[in-house]
Amino acid sequence: MNVIPADPPAGLRVGLLGGSFNPAHAGHLHVSLLALRRLKLDQVWWLVSPQNPLKPQAGMAPLEDRLAGAARAAADPRIRVGAIEAELGTRYTADTLVALKARFPGLRFVWLMGADILVQLPRWKRWRDVFRAVPIAVFARPSYSLKARFGRAARQFAAARQLASRASDLAAMTPPAWVFLRTPLHGASASRIRARRTADHNG
Repeated sequence: MNVIPADPPAGLRVGLLGGSFNPAHAGHLHVSLLALRRLKLDQVWWLVSPQNPLKPQAGMAPLEDRLAGAARAAADPRIRVGAIEAELGTRYTADTLVALKARFPGLRFVWLMGADILVQLPRWKRWRDVFRAVPIAVFARPSYSLKARFGRAARQFAAARQLASRASDLAAMTPPAWVFLRTPLHGASASRIRARRTADHNG
């Protein structure tokens, strides 16, 4: 498994993709490869969450299984997988970003999220601190893009939005700074994958 490095070289441009990865799927890989190319990143780290505070524990696969599935799905050596939140002892993204910046002061982080996450971001604990911690790249998702671009989070940080043509400079920007990327859409969904697995099992 391509694990998150313990001592990466200074100056590395790293995209952070957090989530339950329950399970990891082609959509995660799609966004990661787009981020590597459009943002000129050196690596993307998949931060497999021990337990998303906004998601029920029922139906959540064990962390070890989700890590193993993420490792199989991360079909590029530049994508690194780990449960670093379990190591850091953090539960909320705002705290995770503070801890990551303290542990890796020489790295340039960019938080990666789909448009669906930008819509729900105001439900996160200290969500404004996420914007203020690192630059953010938002990727289009089927049926969510319009809501995302005109939602509460986008409106509040409208002045910090950058032109998509500047996406390759995002990692070097001082937060708050974010871009919305109208990239090719991918319809993969973890919830649909789980529902299909349940139907196949019951069938």
